[in-house]
Amino acid sequence: MYLLGYDIGSSSVKVCLIEASSGKIIASDFSPKKEMKITAINPGWAEQNPAEWWLNLKLAHESVMHESGINPEDIKGIGITWQMHGLILVDKDQNLLRPSIIWCDSRAVPYGEKAFKEIGEEKCLSHLLNSPGNFTASKLAWVKENEPEIFDKIDKIMLPGDYIAMRLSGEIGMTVEGLSEGIFWDFKNNCISEDVINYYGIPKSFFPEIIPTFGIQSTVSATAAQELGLKEGTPISYRAGDQPNNALSLNVFNPGEIASTAGTSGVVYGVLDQLEYDTLSRVNTFAHVNHSPEEIRLGVLLCINGTGILNSWLKHNFATSLSSYGDMNDLASLSPIGSKGLSIIPFGNGAERVLENKDTSCSIHGINFNIHTKGDILRAAQEGIVFSYEYGMNIMRNMGMNIHVIRAGNTNMFLSSIFRQSLSSVSDAVIELYDTDGAVGAARAAGMGIGFYADSNEAFSSLEKIAVIEPEHEKREQYLEAYSRWQDHLKEIV
Repeated sequence: MYLLGYDIGSSSVKVCLIEASSGKIIASDFSPKKEMKITAINPGWAEQNPAEWWLNLKLAHESVMHESGINPEDIKGIGITWQMHGLILVDKDQNLLRPSIIWCDSRAVPYGEKAFKEIGEEKCLSHLLNSPGNFTASKLAWVKENEPEIFDKIDKIMLPGDYIAMRLSGEIGMTVEGLSEGIFWDFKNNCISEDVINYYGIPKSFFPEIIPTFGIQSTVSATAAQELGLKEGTPISYRAGDQPNNALSLNVFNPGEIASTAGTSGVVYGVLDQLEYDTLSRVNTFAHVNHSPEEIRLGVLLCINGTGILNSWLKHNFATSLSSYGDMNDLASLSPIGSKGLSIIPFGNGAERVLENKDTSCSIHGINFNIHTKGDILRAAQEGIVFSYEYGMNIMRNMGMNIHVIRAGNTNMFLSSIFRQSLSSVSDAVIELYDTDGAVGAARAAGMGIGFYADSNEAFSSLEKIAVIEPEHEKREQYLEAYSRWQDHLKEIV
């Protein structure tokens, strides 16, 4: 018996097939091998054609099925995860009306800011747990005002994973997690927000049936079965946005559990069991995969734009003589904790939500031409990224979250011993590294959706822990001194 996971990213689509009983990966692949195109007709815009997601899913799926050689009838569940906050519009015949406005498109910022003030900041935060911001609801408001001829043809709105499920089954649905990431969900009243749809003038008929995150949401149609070589009637049994799904992939379900990623941008995602929010909306709060009105499970999302992109920039522009990130880490390790008084503010990848949407740019502080070396700058960069995480995690702690263990995939910045040891020590949290990814998590979750696994512990019992990093308590004062100095420099520029 096998389970399929589909991960719809903005760079590529990944497909993974696992054996249900053992959790073993049988085959996986992604498409395209070069990044998918993002169209930007105007500055700050970002669009993709959802048909390209489907095409690349088919290519990766075909590769996985060929490599595995399994009988399609033995696939018993499909899970889907996706790039969050995208907007897909279809007419009554399920035809696309325009390209998807994806997560990194910023055209809707003024719409969200105006709604936040006019609906009422306290009401938005207490009911939506967020500002409407630049999320899906505000993107739809932009379409309404700027493309009325398209708005008038809308039959249903979707998020990227809902579109893939529609192509698989011919049916359209949305989960509460999806509605919450679009800022359509009223957590106090447990329904689609009347405040948001009335303010923006969005007909309730635009919303498809609300479906459970886990369960038989729909089944593979005859058309899709023929396209993909699947068995007609195969259940689609799970779907969630990429950050809730990344947390799920690391078996993060319960209050106080934390998942983290550190790629181009960085994320800390923690589970909370009460309706809390940051009054300055510096972190986002969505329904987690196991949220229900009876058992509150919220995902508090801290996003740092300037993370691995700083390390990458240094490699390509500053450390060109070094052949790999490993070489950079080796050189940085020669510098002591605190980088001899050098501090780097890493926010050079646009406005940072954690700084109330200020764009401070990246800056270097305390450089001394007589004592500082290339290694000091490389270490200060990694420490600066770590300190930005700690700065954000303090916001999460003030919301009532206890951070004792951070779980992460063994990839990107977490491959650096400096990064992970500094993060563990300054946050006083144990870091656990695992061998997993979003597509694998979606496949396991599909097994939960069909009831093959009794619970999440059984579904993730084979999750492989690669390493555990403990805080260096005897050196923690050195880390905290460097963090305090970093905060002082940050205060000077925000």
